[in-house]
Amino acid sequence: MNEKERKAEQRKAMLAMRDSMQLHEKEALDAQMCAKILETIYERNAKVIHTYLPFGSEINIYPLVKILLENKYTVVCPKSLPKRVLENLVLNSLDELEEGRFGTRHPANSIEYKGDIDLFIVPGIAFDKSNYRLGYGSGYYDKFFAGEQKGYKMGICYPFQMIDDFPAEAHDVRLDTVIY
Repeated sequence: MNEKERKAEQRKAMLAMRDSMQLHEKEALDAQMCAKILETIYERNAKVIHTYLPFGSEINIYPLVKILLENKYTVVCPKSLPKRVLENLVLNSLDELEEGRFGTRHPANSIEYKGDIDLFIVPGIAFDKSNYRLGYGSGYYDKFFAGEQKGYKMGICYPFQMIDDFPAEAHDVRLDTVIY
């Protein structure tokens, strides 16, 4: 099995585990994760937060995003464009979302954010102990972080999504931390 096949197998296994979580367990872990993320935001004095909006069995951080919006943080969300490009859009309300590529969601009728970002909340299918991320395989975040992104990069996952290691490739970007 080559490295690409190994990553595909890891993705499949992790997604199956995440998809099969009991609802009460998922809800409890999601609430714990939101609290941990908020604590990190406070500790780092972050004011501009870049975050994904969850879909499928990803960690539900909508309660966290609601708190950030209520407390006047600048919340920026990615919109997936062709050619592995992420456009950063300002989120003003969770009531103004539209569906994007791959079933993701992003702000509707929003303006592009071009300023500095203090903290990035990054989803993934698995993470290793060296803070490398196994994503969905499209390379959007790797390409995005290869640019001029200087903010604190924080991966988030359920405890079972932490694995010993997987083969990092030259284009893979190491995150600053992973919380689980």
